[in-house]
Amino acid sequence: MDQTHRHTTTLGADIRALRRTRSLTLQQLADALGRSVGWLSQVERDLSEPGIDDLRGLAKALDVSISTLFSNAPSPAHETGRIVRSGARRSIGPGEVGLKEELLSPDLTDDFEMVHSTFLPGASLPDPVTRPTQEVGYVITGKLDIEIAGHLFTLEPGDSFRIKGEPFRWANPYDEPAIAVWVIAPPVY
Repeated sequence: MDQTHRHTTTLGADIRALRRTRSLTLQQLADALGRSVGWLSQVERDLSEPGIDDLRGLAKALDVSISTLFSNAPSPAHETGRIVRSGARRSIGPGEVGLKEELLSPDLTDDFEMVHSTFLPGASLPDPVTRPTQEVGYVITGKLDIEIAGHLFTLEPGDSFRIKGEPFRWANPYDEPAIAVWVIAPPVY
């Protein structure tokens, strides 16, 4: 099979990036999974493929949804790590009701991640969240209320915002979905 038709995966690299972002050693994550460091090392190097129970354990230990560890569609080898087709975006995030998040970055191995977020009408994050990140967002369509460090802002298409490790929450009390693109460093999903 030639290089343009082979499909590859970045699961191991994503697991390694998530582990490092959470300041976990191979030993700590392996212990949390009840697996050996050697096994985990092979998974991170894509030399071994974890089973579904292992993926559930990895998702729990890394505090991500299991869908974060799955790509929606395989990419041709020459596109892997470079291109994300619109139909192949990976669903990510903790899964708040009314929020759909998709990874726009090819994987989680960069110093940042780029996320496409759709906030449905009436959806909100009721309690502020503080993450050890720097985040910049840009509203594409709709309106979104965002509270950053106690200051409330209403954002419209073309507006952008920045959050630097501050408590924030969002709400879409409007009649149409709001769509935003976020860049988050370091990757948290």
